[in-house]
Amino acid sequence: MKRRNFIKKLSLTAVPFTLGGIPIRLMAENSLTRMAEQSTNDRVLIILQLHGGNDGLNSIIPVEAYDLYYRWRANIAIPAKNSLRKMIALDSTLPSDTQVGLHPDMIAMKDLYDRGRMTIVQGVSYKNNNGSHFRGRDISFMGGGFDDYFSSGWVGRYLQQEYAPQIYPNDFPNPSMKDPLAIEMGSDVSLIFHQEGNIPTSISLNDPQTFAQLVEELEGFTDEGIDPRGKPPAALSDSPYGKELNWILGLEDKSEDYAERLYEVYRNAPTSSVTYPERYPFNAPKGSLKNGLTPQLQLIAKLLDGGGPGLGIKTKVFLVKLGGFDTHAEQVESYDPTMGHHAALMYHISSSMKAFQDDLKARGLEDRVLTVTTSEFGRRVRANGSYGTDHGTGAPVMIFGKGVQPGVIGKVPDMNKENIEMQYDYRQVYANLLRDWMLVDDNKINNDIFFKDFINGPKEDGTGNYEPLALATQIISGLSEKFIENRFRLDDCFPNPANLTTTIPFKINNTNLIDITLTDAQGRIIKKLLGEERTEGSYAISVDVSDLSPGIYFYHMKTGFFQETKKLIIHR
Repeated sequence: MKRRNFIKKLSLTAVPFTLGGIPIRLMAENSLTRMAEQSTNDRVLIILQLHGGNDGLNSIIPVEAYDLYYRWRANIAIPAKNSLRKMIALDSTLPSDTQVGLHPDMIAMKDLYDRGRMTIVQGVSYKNNNGSHFRGRDISFMGGGFDDYFSSGWVGRYLQQEYAPQIYPNDFPNPSMKDPLAIEMGSDVSLIFHQEGNIPTSISLNDPQTFAQLVEELEGFTDEGIDPRGKPPAALSDSPYGKELNWILGLEDKSEDYAERLYEVYRNAPTSSVTYPERYPFNAPKGSLKNGLTPQLQLIAKLLDGGGPGLGIKTKVFLVKLGGFDTHAEQVESYDPTMGHHAALMYHISSSMKAFQDDLKARGLEDRVLTVTTSEFGRRVRANGSYGTDHGTGAPVMIFGKGVQPGVIGKVPDMNKENIEMQYDYRQVYANLLRDWMLVDDNKINNDIFFKDFINGPKEDGTGNYEPLALATQIISGLSEKFIENRFRLDDCFPNPANLTTTIPFKINNTNLIDITLTDAQGRIIKKLLGEERTEGSYAISVDVSDLSPGIYFYHMKTGFFQETKKLIIHR
């Protein structure tokens, strides 16, 4: 392919690119590259787009308002009890008006929550949400309101605001920053990464194993003196035409640089030691069975790893996508509301995010990565007659990672309304994540990214002020450990020292098998004190120790991921 043909075939918006079989897009504009190079932290934000408008009420199910939930959507409602597949109670320690449950196929997400690795924000939307896929997506990506029409996206502005724009593409990639700042999975060019007057760029290849070879074999990358870069006469070099052509030629060279760099990192990164889910294990439409999120998250983990500390890419923001959420019909199976298309999607999100977090931990990357979901709108409170749900407004946002402040923010939605009312503007979520996770200054968030104070400023409707949301932490306070301790706990037995009997109190926050054993000082099991399933709650078991010799013993409790050991002294 000669350069003139390369240019003719090149789209000015972007060129698709695949790595590990996953289409991605690279944010390769020069000022963004310099930002990654000069970033003061190594934190990463992953945005998980639930394409089509997720039904939040069958994902995060209201407990206190369950009767109304069932009344309005009896044909698709998830059972609360008396079923093998029923709602998973999330957290019995929450206030009653915050109590929610999870879809039965989100058991892995329950595990993330119990470990302090998940936050839920209820009722996220924007004022005058019109329920349009395309307009709603643009609004959430540009970081504006219903009547704004920005040509840039909030992530693009975030990446641009700290550094003066550089001349593209003269001096990058460079030895200190070899990577694109943002990567988007898929074939679209999303507004979220756009900057004023700049276009995201990317390249297209089909297979990581032939990645570098294909780049090198492109004839357009080799000058043989026949086609001196297809440049116009020197007199036109400063003209709009000359500048545009130079931009295209720079893009060509950049494609080669980034292709080689990403393939090198991908090749050097070890295969994950964690098994990711690939298919939905139950009944669902054929197109729903394959887990489309898994390969995207696997790829990100490998690229961030790169084979060891400091060897992975420095990319700051990723956009991953999972489609199929526009569930107007057959959201569930007519014979079982816990089965079907939406159930498979819930399984894919839950199980993939659990595997991804385990993978990050195994690679030593868990402290760096936070994931937040986004969807253009939620679904209506009332189900339709086609076992589905129609376009709505508000929906829950889920945030995953070691850096979250775990819990549930916001109350159960008012189930007497046609739509889920907005409790939090979506820009509140993003603004607080930028401040507390990406460590961006408040003034830059207010003045350069969202053009309004969504952390402390007055609300648009005049009903008060936006308040800071506790979404992320600096991972230095042991917050997740405290979160777990309030929900899973083995307490000191009493009396201790004991003579004839002692009582062992404990607390759990899910329904699970509880194993409590008594061992001697050498670790040999003396007695099995408990081995049965219990529901969430606080308990105390009485233990007869009258037949044991005086000395030091240990009682050990295990339930799911949680285990703890305490000392018991017996004397006569």
